[in-house]
Amino acid sequence: MTERTLTSSLEPRAGQSATAHSLADSPADLPADSLDQARALIKDLFEARAGRYWTDFLLSLAIAYGAVALYLSRPPFSPVFIASFVVAALALFRCGVFMHELVHLPARRLRVFRAAWNVLFGIPALTPSFMYKCHADHHNPRHFGTSRDGEYLPLGAGPVRRILFYLIVIPVLPALALFRFLVMTPVSLLHPRLRRAVLERASSYVINPTYRRTLPAEERHWIWVALEVAIFLELAALLGLLLVGKLPWTVVIELYVLAVAASGLNWLRTLAAHGYRNTGAPMTFRQQIEDSVGIAGHPLLTELLFPVGLRYHSLHHWFPALPYHSLGAAHRRLMRGLPQDSPYRGTLHKSYAHAVRELWRNARGARSARRERAETGKARSLS
Repeated sequence: MTERTLTSSLEPRAGQSATAHSLADSPADLPADSLDQARALIKDLFEARAGRYWTDFLLSLAIAYGAVALYLSRPPFSPVFIASFVVAALALFRCGVFMHELVHLPARRLRVFRAAWNVLFGIPALTPSFMYKCHADHHNPRHFGTSRDGEYLPLGAGPVRRILFYLIVIPVLPALALFRFLVMTPVSLLHPRLRRAVLERASSYVINPTYRRTLPAEERHWIWVALEVAIFLELAALLGLLLVGKLPWTVVIELYVLAVAASGLNWLRTLAAHGYRNTGAPMTFRQQIEDSVGIAGHPLLTELLFPVGLRYHSLHHWFPALPYHSLGAAHRRLMRGLPQDSPYRGTLHKSYAHAVRELWRNARGARSARRERAETGKARSLS
């Protein structure tokens, strides 16, 4: 198959999102009968239900903002303070994950919901949806696991210190967002050349620091500017209130700690999204599925750490166009209907802890393997 044919097979149809294709729609090294069987089992589950999105998001938002208000109004370290902090962090995390759904929804679907999400949550939480449009690269079969994938690092390929470096970034995540919108937004808008660099290198929610996003010519950048300016004005107003003494420093500190917790939950969750064993080479479709992770786990605890369908991450990589509310039903059907040797079954882990332990073991094992190869090469050179 030529590159041109491969590209055309991956382009979204009219009305689809940029990631609407699935691995099953692409030429693959997976058995065709297995793919056809999977499609047949879940073919009626691809319709996004607007009522489910609105109800889930607004309920989560009400809980999040209510818990934040309670958290800020109670004495530090009191039982209610601690409880509301936990609830607020989890609810804010859940609200933020809806950004992932916005990327996968067809462009013409739920437009009002997109706008409402940005106004009600994206702007206040410094997470405008355009910062995650780069997610399409993560689902591009030619980019997955390579340097062009912003959501992939070879954490499972060792050394272990790479995982440790990944974790120590968590406390500064909110600071990076503050600097991006309070400083880089106004400066870049006044300097066209700097503006492009900011959009390419500092406008993506990713884990790969070397990632450089592509800027589609047809993208409506005025929406990006509007969201950025709104966030800048929000932060400037808060900074002004802080400087004139209307906003206590204690509130700022408490909000920052809460932001670390909410963003840190997603950062930690990402450790169990993939095996992260690839070191940059292109991967086959089967390898991409097998590198993705699904979590069985306790129904409640797993839902808290993997909200909005994230627990079914390997299934999501197989069929990205499935809305989050259909993933559970799709998973159950596939487990009943797929053969025992289906690669999908091998992606499932019994818990988050199990997936992270395997990541750690793989990283340590890769280091030992490299040491053995080095010793073997040294012995050969001396012989």
